[in-house]
Amino acid sequence: MDKKMTSGEIAKAAGVSQKAVRLYDEKGLLKPTDYSEGNYRLYDEAALQVLEKIVALKQIGFSLEEIRDNLIAGDAVDIEEALRIQLKNMEEKRYQIQKVIDAINRTLERKTVSGSGEGSLGNREKKLDWDDVALIVQSVSLDQKADERHWNALKHTEGEEDWYVKIFKSLNIKENEKVLDLGCGFAKLWRNNWSEIPVGTKVYGYDIHGSWADNFAEFIKDNRATLPADVDISVDFDDLEKASTWKKIDAGKKYSLIVAHYINYMLKDPEALVERASEVLDENGMFSFNGEAVSSWNYYFKEVLNEIGIKTDFIDSILATQTKKNMACREMLERHFKQVESVILKNRWHYDSANELLDRMKELYPDQIKLFDEKSEKIKAYFSDRISSEGEIVIEIGSQFWHCRL
Repeated sequence: MDKKMTSGEIAKAAGVSQKAVRLYDEKGLLKPTDYSEGNYRLYDEAALQVLEKIVALKQIGFSLEEIRDNLIAGDAVDIEEALRIQLKNMEEKRYQIQKVIDAINRTLERKTVSGSGEGSLGNREKKLDWDDVALIVQSVSLDQKADERHWNALKHTEGEEDWYVKIFKSLNIKENEKVLDLGCGFAKLWRNNWSEIPVGTKVYGYDIHGSWADNFAEFIKDNRATLPADVDISVDFDDLEKASTWKKIDAGKKYSLIVAHYINYMLKDPEALVERASEVLDENGMFSFNGEAVSSWNYYFKEVLNEIGIKTDFIDSILATQTKKNMACREMLERHFKQVESVILKNRWHYDSANELLDRMKELYPDQIKLFDEKSEKIKAYFSDRISSEGEIVIEIGSQFWHCRL
């Protein structure tokens, strides 16, 4: 007959506390094999194996409820599928944690304030306050939304020309250009066109530590040898809203191309960056900026909802606001550049799921989720009919860039 273990002995064998063993019993995860004459719980080797399994699954992030419902109770769920789901969940948690870490690092990087003017004592420490914490929360939220949009775009534009290849081509970079990339970040503009960068191009990237630019700096080190002839790319870690950063950017240089993409929403004062960029741009150069665009998605979903018979006053209001901001952005650019050209780059999004299109609507119009839920069957029926007859729904979306010259 197998030797029975007390709760203390099985706990010690599995490396957990007796309290944990009692908790697993209460949760229905680990039942005693037997009871002693004094009514103490007893466990056998099979129970120890179950306990070790519980400990292992907890270590990789499963909740006790998930272990009980899906794994211990007769292994009702396929373990490989359960692990894949758990992997996805843990990666999401890691993503969220990393975003917070990055935002805190960025805030700490901004602590040092450069002194300026006569009698300046140089750099000094800025005392952080609760407004800085609020900015961390805002930054995390903005970063997450940007990443979610990026991965959503990759999923639904698979098979189309790479988006950053389109942008790269639109810039029409020539040999031996000096390029200033403001807020370079992960730098897909360069990564995705690495071998196509014209001979002699010099790219000066600027961003702050704690952003994806850290990763790009490592990428440059690892891949510099594969760049075309006489091409050089560097990353400087400085805050683009500091005057000291622009002294370094200027330093007697003029740039034939300045790129400021996907940075507008991160700046407290976008016009200050635009003005400074105009001052370091070569007289024959170009400044490429994107900000305050009118989203093509609004026109598409306005048409869809009109066909279904759902009022689109909320979209009309959004379009009016976006149009006003778009015009203000152009006016701002025209204060610093003589020529401001609107360039629309188009991409095609593919959908074969009515649910995903409904989710896209909810993402774009969170204030209308109640309406969409009430009309969900009608909306999904419309999309399903289109998908059934056409195989998929293809939506052409245009994104606006401003090409500015002195």
